[in-house]
Amino acid sequence: MGHYGKRAVDRCNYLAQDSFSEIKGILFRFWLGDAYRRAVKQVAHWMEEAGMTVRYDAMGSIIGRYEATHRDAPALVIGSHLDTVKNGGAFDGILGVMLGIEVVAALRDRQQRYPFAIEVVGFGDEEGSRFPAPMFSSRAMAGSLEAVPDGITDERGMSVAQAMEAFGLDPQKVTEAARHKKDVLAFIEAHIEQGPCIEAEDGAVAVVTAIASQIKQRVVLRGQGSHAGTTPMGKRRDALAGAAEMIGFVEQCASQRRSNAVATVGQLMVAPNVSNVIAQDVWFSLDIRAETDEERDVLAHDIQIRCRESAKRRNLDISFEATQYYAASACDSILMRCMEQAVETVTGRPAQKLLSGAGHDAMALAALCPTSMLFIRSPNGLSHHPDEAVRVCDVETAHQALMTFVEEFAAL
Repeated sequence: MGHYGKRAVDRCNYLAQDSFSEIKGILFRFWLGDAYRRAVKQVAHWMEEAGMTVRYDAMGSIIGRYEATHRDAPALVIGSHLDTVKNGGAFDGILGVMLGIEVVAALRDRQQRYPFAIEVVGFGDEEGSRFPAPMFSSRAMAGSLEAVPDGITDERGMSVAQAMEAFGLDPQKVTEAARHKKDVLAFIEAHIEQGPCIEAEDGAVAVVTAIASQIKQRVVLRGQGSHAGTTPMGKRRDALAGAAEMIGFVEQCASQRRSNAVATVGQLMVAPNVSNVIAQDVWFSLDIRAETDEERDVLAHDIQIRCRESAKRRNLDISFEATQYYAASACDSILMRCMEQAVETVTGRPAQKLLSGAGHDAMALAALCPTSMLFIRSPNGLSHHPDEAVRVCDVETAHQALMTFVEEFAAL
């Protein structure tokens, strides 16, 4: 077994220390914060050590480049994100960046170059953990972000533009982060699975077929607040009781579909939130994901019908506020076959194929170039959690698969 996988794991754990977190005792690193600045400085050192030249783009993403056999060649880009959720784990996103560096380190050790350059990128804000919108950096690289968003702030009241300026970036130059399609051949993202499916098959890695379509909504209910002791049950307009029934409908509608579509309610706000007052106002989040946009929309429609029927029966006002839409992002079929072959060569078994229910930078980069993803086993299916883990042997398998993929890609 080589040492590249172990070093990638060790470096992820190193970046999980307090010096790379905004909060002592837990891991929390957000885009353009002090911890992010320290992290990209450390990553730059590792990139240079592996034989790359390093630069930063207009959004603060770090990019290392390992040159081709000739200058000005287009690049195969490998990468993921360096930010974390609050109280997150050491490997979500970061492992994909470290594996990219280790691919280049192995090529340097072999004194091997290709007709294309290899670039490794660390994006800053895939999670949206600072501002309530994700993937600014990867969307900007793909040319999908034309200006800094107005009207959103972090929890300290700082706008995106102010945060960029504090970091030393010019918010007027966002479009300079965009890459030309002729300069990027493909984007490859290695990432922990964040689920239990690979472990269930006793595997180490899996090939991603697509990134799920998503819709995020806020369901808003209004009833009538009233005294809990003097209002008869049949005379109530209880927004919380209505929400409880509707949340049950969300689970039922998703469970009854013969697909891998999922629906989740993860947030609930109640007003006045007093024990002896019937709830007047309630809103709850609604997160729907499916393999295709059509499946997502059908499930969303079914849930809306059931909720509206409940609201009418209970004499509640109801509205659905869409907060985010993401189209399904299929991985490139040619790259997927290359990744499958690489996995089969390394593992000696047919490649497991999975749909990604989570969003990733690869879905943003699909607007720029063909994309492919490799999942790595998540022990116990844990992610976005301090106990998030990987097995060194799995990461070594992933590294070998990526190396084999690069060889397969060069032969296309």
